Amino acid sequence: MVVAKPSFKAIDRVTLLYVAVATGAVALSFRGDDIAGWPWLLLAHLLLVVLVWLAPAARAGSGAVGRFLGDWYPMLLLGALYGEIGVLTLDAGFQNDPTIQRLEVWLFGSQVSYRWIRETVSPLLSWVLHACYVAYYPILYASPLGLWLIGKRDASRQTIFAVMVTFYLCYVAFLFFPVAGPRYAFDAAHNAAAAVGPARFAAWLLDLGDSWGAAFPSSHVAASVVATGMALRYWRGLGLVLLPFTAGLILAVVYGQFHYAVDALAGLVVAAVILAIMPRVDALGSPVAAAARVPSGVSVGMRGGERLDA
Repeated sequence: MVVAKPSFKAIDRVTLLYVAVATGAVALSFRGDDIAGWPWLLLAHLLLVVLVWLAPAARAGSGAVGRFLGDWYPMLLLGALYGEIGVLTLDAGFQNDPTIQRLEVWLFGSQVSYRWIRETVSPLLSWVLHACYVAYYPILYASPLGLWLIGKRDASRQTIFAVMVTFYLCYVAFLFFPVAGPRYAFDAAHNAAAAVGPARFAAWLLDLGDSWGAAFPSSHVAASVVATGMALRYWRGLGLVLLPFTAGLILAVVYGQFHYAVDALAGLVVAAVILAIMPRVDALGSPVAAAARVPSGVSVGMRGGERLDA
């Protein structure tokens, strides 16, 4: 029996590609004012490269914790990756918001994110939608984690890959076309709809850790739809549980004045593209396709019911 050597997976490659793009964004910043603390950003990128380099060995090891971290490290670093966006794009100000606002008027006839919560003052609707907005991270992690816990490890890995590719695409857009969004471009609403508990909690979370320039396309919408779509594909019951929260979140990002309606629409487009191409990605990484790539007479090692080349 020949045991496959540790090797990079697609998730490792796209992560390295994103790090290269983000490093390029840091380098481009020197055309203007230097970014405060830029050496720390480059050091963080270097450490991430080292982490990616170690991931294959962690996945091939005998320890359950190492194998888990080898598969999940991109999801565990989401907060840090998102936080870097705000550091890199802070100097951009509102330079791209007028373009998105004009597109908003052209598509929808007005600034929907400004008018909706002011013209439809419903504490009940606001409570429900903002609760769905707050469920953003539970949606993201419930999809791959639920699949992981019931033993569908390959499906969980595919879900992590799909979600992270979605984030990387959105983050690249943020880096090179930063949009502050209506939360910063317009005055906040002050009415009964904005005063409900979930709305105030959402505002507190954003004040605590929002990133400037990360509005278009809405990664909230794109990643949540992808996570729910992957859950529907691999574990329909879980997907159906997540679906109403995701639908509410799509509406909430506009009603709560977190994103322009155009941002949400662009996020849906990104999600549709990712979900459309994932079946082909799955096929390339399926056990049948993998077996077809193994030379005749060579068996692939197994461990705990999982293929070592998966």
